[in-house]
Amino acid sequence: MNLNTVDPAWAWSAFEPSGESPWNRAAAAHLFRRVGFGASSRELDEAVARPPDEVARQLVRGERASPSVARDFEALADTVAASNNPEGLAAWWLHRMLHTTDPALEKFTLFWHGHFATSAAKVREADLMLAQNRMFRTRACGPFEKLVQAVSRDPAMLLYLDSATNRKVRPNENYAREVMELFCLGLDNYTERDIQQTARAFTGWEVRNGKFKFNAFQHDTREKTIFGQRGNFDGDEAVRIILAQPAAARFIALKLFRFYVCDEPAPRPELVEPLATMLRENDFQIGPVVERIAGSQLFFSRLARGRKVRGPVDLAMNVLKALETTTNTKRLFSDLSALGQGVLYPPNVKGWDGGRAWLNSSTLLGRANLVRRLVDDSKDRFAGGDLAALVEKHANSPTQAVDWLAELLLAAPIGDEARNTLAEVAQNKDKPRGCANLVHALATLPEFQLG
Repeated sequence: MNLNTVDPAWAWSAFEPSGESPWNRAAAAHLFRRVGFGASSRELDEAVARPPDEVARQLVRGERASPSVARDFEALADTVAASNNPEGLAAWWLHRMLHTTDPALEKFTLFWHGHFATSAAKVREADLMLAQNRMFRTRACGPFEKLVQAVSRDPAMLLYLDSATNRKVRPNENYAREVMELFCLGLDNYTERDIQQTARAFTGWEVRNGKFKFNAFQHDTREKTIFGQRGNFDGDEAVRIILAQPAAARFIALKLFRFYVCDEPAPRPELVEPLATMLRENDFQIGPVVERIAGSQLFFSRLARGRKVRGPVDLAMNVLKALETTTNTKRLFSDLSALGQGVLYPPNVKGWDGGRAWLNSSTLLGRANLVRRLVDDSKDRFAGGDLAALVEKHANSPTQAVDWLAELLLAAPIGDEARNTLAEVAQNKDKPRGCANLVHALATLPEFQLG
């Protein structure tokens, strides 16, 4: 069975554990890695004691933070933004990813940040980047039309794609082009005339004092024709017309498939169509589609496990979550930036390419070095103590330590030869050094790059 032959009806039916695909700690770790950023050993034990559909549903729908914790996150963000330090804001977001009680929501937010890519390298105003980040988080799981309309009004996006200078006498087509090509439809599903007419619909959308402002004087009120529909459309109506195109649901369904299921090969259209149909029939609600993906037969099958190259954020967060680590997220942001995924700083409007583009000889070394720094930093804490104490709590021998860590950190199984080599690495009279060396050795394996 492969993606070219798998039955779509089976693929998206509810996961049923079997001898070939059991519901165990490895399956739970896969779920937590893909929908969130990984899980601790305790979280995996709790998960396998419950039905998989219940775990997947609760993870996707999220666990609300207590009001005091939520206030603390937001107060810290406001303080950082007030200093107009976008890099500090990026470190705050990594802190939130690490400590949130709703990891799926942060994963959603990261997905939309890469989809509607906006960089602080151009915007440069931390409060605007924070407002966009909050908007993604608030609208992450809801109707896609409302999200696109909010993005269209977002001051950071208006500045990033020069839409704030879109005037009726000189329409700027940047946003109109990207809202079709990158955000909603994909290449070859629109015409240049559609772009030109849509740009007119967005004229007069400006930024004043850091807020969205509609300038009626600069808005083109003449009739426009967008995808064959004629009328005096504004930006919201243009978005509605764009999302009514058949390509829109297929485009977003494919993006979700690649983010949550596998990078490659590209699935045939018939496999993605049930997800697209679900979007069309349910007000383009995103959350239920992700819930269906995360609870499906295909998601837990060998066709999905270990079939994504982990981005730097996913890779680092998995290590931190699995080992219950507290760390300096300012340093972490610097390390992730060096590996090509500095959050709030995507490389261009297309966002991060992902997949195999994450890997080359330089980044492979850098990814292992990042893990080395995490386990060597004397200020980092692992479940409140040192790494050796955490490992000894779950493993009584070097071989057990290898198996325990591999289950937490690797999506693909390792062979006996690699397992024996790793056990030798762990055999060190200096136990803290041996445990650190073992985690670093795991990070050098090809299997470690997959999620």
